[in-house]
Amino acid sequence: MKAGKTIGWMAVLVACGIGRVVMAAESGTATAEEAISKVRAAASFLHSKGTSGYAEFNNRDGSWVWKDSYVFVYDCRQDRMIAHPMRPDLVGKPIMQITDNAGKYIFKDLCKAGNEPHGGWVEYAWSKPGAGALSRKISYALAADISFTSGIQVSAGTYDETMTIKELDAVLEKMSDPSRYQAL
Repeated sequence: MKAGKTIGWMAVLVACGIGRVVMAAESGTATAEEAISKVRAAASFLHSKGTSGYAEFNNRDGSWVWKDSYVFVYDCRQDRMIAHPMRPDLVGKPIMQITDNAGKYIFKDLCKAGNEPHGGWVEYAWSKPGAGALSRKISYALAADISFTSGIQVSAGTYDETMTIKELDAVLEKMSDPSRYQAL
């Protein structure tokens, strides 16, 4: 009987549009809200720690890795990856020429989105941790304000096959308005 009620409530939530977030939380998939929160926390962390905080983001078992997502740090001005917990082979390497399988220049788009006043979303194909195969990833990018350094951005994403950029922008708008999202 309990399983029937759970399935019934999940059907109601999905019908109301709320189920996607609930199912993502239950499945171990990072949500858009989590990605935004983690990226903002990472930007704040770097603002207070400066460049000495970069190393924290290379730790695969650290606090910047959760569920199936992680925060990565890059320098748009210097064209290089600064920290990446899942792909240490990218650290120190140029990023602007990196494309997904469709030929999309991922970091050119991330750098542009991250320079928006509240950051922005970029959709591309990327390997999901532990999956090996390419998945649709939508990353939230935000510029980090670090003394004596410019061009640094932080990003994290969600592997979601159904959410649209318009829906993600609505989440970002809500989370950028303190009267509508009290966590800020």
